Amino acid sequence: MAIRNIVKLGLDGEEALSKVCKTVGVPSDRMKALLDDLIDTLYESGGVGLAAPQVGVLRRMAVIDIGEGLIELIDPEIISQEGEQTGTEGCLSYPEHWGIVTRPNRVVVRAADRNGNVREIEGEGLLARALCHEIEHLDGHMFIERVTEWVRPEELDDEE
Repeated sequence: MAIRNIVKLGLDGEEALSKVCKTVGVPSDRMKALLDDLIDTLYESGGVGLAAPQVGVLRRMAVIDIGEGLIELIDPEIISQEGEQTGTEGCLSYPEHWGIVTRPNRVVVRAADRNGNVREIEGEGLLARALCHEIEHLDGHMFIERVTEWVRPEELDDEE
């Protein structure tokens, strides 16, 4: 597998971050290899989630690991959401920038795995935030569209 370059705002390739991704369907070997690259790139970056457009590929795929194990998402869709949480969020495609974002506190997502098996994933708190964040990437949106207030790096320690 390979570590891919992460597309960043303000640099070549950033147009991938504002485009709607194509569905995958049953993953081909090529799509499974992309999934492996997303996993390797996520762990190398130290982030909690990474979507295919963040490596310049316009396919509805993402990976998440909030410290509770890897979640692979192929063609994910949010099927229900409830509650509200507001907190600090950042993005690997906009490094060194953080903002206050409000998201659902609980979501249920339907997605396929690398073998095409569809399942539902329930997430609360940070997992709900990560699921929403990554699925938004697949629809050509970024967290910066939801920021109500920017947070300076020195303020991050105050929140923890």
